[in-house]
Amino acid sequence: NIQGNEGVVAILEIYKDVLTVKEVQAILKIGRNSTYRLIKDNKIKHICVGKKIIIPKQYLIEFLQTNT
Repeated sequence: NIQGNEGVVAILEIYKDVLTVKEVQAILKIGRNSTYRLIKDNKIKHICVGKKIIIPKQYLIEFLQTNT
């Protein structure tokens, strides 16, 4: 279990400030469909740039803090 903001940030330190769906999938250790479902259901906030979906790291941190 991730404890507090420091633990979440430490895990994500190696990643850039904006994540791809594949990176989120790897971080959460879940499948492609599950990742897209979280995005589609707006459980993980995201930004669409054309057809590309990007996830600012802060949005993933917020998701992890409210869902762990």
